[in-house]
Amino acid sequence: MVRAHNFNAGPSALPLDVLKKAQEELIDFKGTGMSVMELSHRSKEFEDVLADAKDRLKKLMEIPDTHEILFLQGGASLQFSMLPMNFLQQGKVGAYVVTGSWSKKALKEAKNFGETVVVASTEDDSFTHIPEVTVNTLPENTGYLHITTNNTIYGTQWQDFPDFGDVPVFADMSSDILSKKVDVSKFAVIYGGAQKNLGPSGVTIVILRKDLLNQQNSGLPTMLDYTTHIKANSLFNTPPTFGIYMLSLVLEWVEQNGGVEGIQKRNEEKAALLYDLMDEFPEFYTPHARKDSRSLMNVTFTMPNEELTKDFLQKAKAEGFIGLNGHRSIGGCRASIYNAVPIETCQALAQFMKSYREAHLQSVK
Repeated sequence: MVRAHNFNAGPSALPLDVLKKAQEELIDFKGTGMSVMELSHRSKEFEDVLADAKDRLKKLMEIPDTHEILFLQGGASLQFSMLPMNFLQQGKVGAYVVTGSWSKKALKEAKNFGETVVVASTEDDSFTHIPEVTVNTLPENTGYLHITTNNTIYGTQWQDFPDFGDVPVFADMSSDILSKKVDVSKFAVIYGGAQKNLGPSGVTIVILRKDLLNQQNSGLPTMLDYTTHIKANSLFNTPPTFGIYMLSLVLEWVEQNGGVEGIQKRNEEKAALLYDLMDEFPEFYTPHARKDSRSLMNVTFTMPNEELTKDFLQKAKAEGFIGLNGHRSIGGCRASIYNAVPIETCQALAQFMKSYREAHLQSVK
């Protein structure tokens, strides 16, 4: 078969080597006579899978012993509620940086559990960049600061993270986790759905600093209490076993491809192929994001008019380029180039974009 050039925003591309290994083990996992999907989550075989996933993630991200690793369900969207439910205390405010649709949704949920404040937003500028935020931006009674590190719809990304002192920082890294080096110790919580860089949909990763539990609210529903899942090693109820297995395989693939440093280098090369082309022809392909905030994961751009955009997308799809439509809320085009998207796929898209422009210019002469 011919593999598609997959630019879907999520669920997104998985490494071909991972899919092949999963295919080999699908019916008989390590001589058990069963698929991973048939194993009891209480069995030693699955506990080994879980331990392997945790160990690989800890090593790759250099997660310190001060933090717990949880594999949960409900996506990042459930974390929008769980975090303030657990940690937004009376007399404190949840401070939010609004940089796109997902941070707005996180803010909306937090308002159900206590006082919130927007400390910075780029909504008035169509979310074209990441705002400047410092510890001095925050109210004195800030309980935590919430940020979204990469914005899939608008194609912006935090390039670095300021020091916010003793304020706990909660980061939704759903769309750029493991795509570049991050100092985990700067964050009280890192969370994200797996379906962009870590595996298939269904698994939510939460990396939580243990001392946060000292300021946890009381009276929490059992399943929405982080302590429940920490004590049970993410096995309080039946976890997404196949998703965790696939996540472990993806982490193994990252190790084999130079670790996070190797993946980051390749991601920078992939993004440069597209941004350099757009910078060369800005009148034809215009990036949505400001240059200092461009995402390595989601390359968003517009074209001279909607008719041309529609034609471009139709012709691209006919050539095997899948998922290039911009989000319905802003239109345009978007190439999601997560970790598993091969550099050859980005090279092919860059060449198609160049050829399409040349053919269009010839047709209007």
